[in-house]
Amino acid sequence: MDTKKIAVLVGSLRKDSFTRKVAHSMIELAPPGLDMEIVEIRDLPLYNQDDETEHPSAAFTEFRERIGQADGVLFCTPEYNRSVPGALKNAIDVGSRPYGKAAFAGKPCAVVSVSPGALGGFGANHHLRQMLPFLDMPCMPAPEAYVGMVAGKYDGDRLVDDSSRAFFQTFIDTFAAWVERHAK
Repeated sequence: MDTKKIAVLVGSLRKDSFTRKVAHSMIELAPPGLDMEIVEIRDLPLYNQDDETEHPSAAFTEFRERIGQADGVLFCTPEYNRSVPGALKNAIDVGSRPYGKAAFAGKPCAVVSVSPGALGGFGANHHLRQMLPFLDMPCMPAPEAYVGMVAGKYDGDRLVDDSSRAFFQTFIDTFAAWVERHAK
């Protein structure tokens, strides 16, 4: 199996984000066949089609290039108001344009949602999954990852919950096989 480059998009911008902690746990548990790296979204200007000129912003161009170079994408999102945060939706809008040249097109993906509550970001997970067919992204159907009660799973940045670690390992191993099967 060739090494596959995975862009990890973290929907939370918070300094001590649990979503970012989960993303780092997934990166640490990734099998050798995945080279995973967080692609930052915090500095992307709000998408405005009027700015889509012959020379789009450097931030747009760099983001699109980084997604374009990836073999797959792992979306890690918290839940805001039963949906994805605006920053993640903006990143998806930036990467999906210009029309017909989406950086996301054809890239296999998976979704992990995170919440301090019991439902684990179920609404955000499924709202994000509704966008993926339009982006032409084959999304891993199972296992689904809803990380609820996340605050109790970490001591600082260290994952201390053994059952979560075992689930994360199963998830990331399955994602590696999904990417291997679907990457172009």
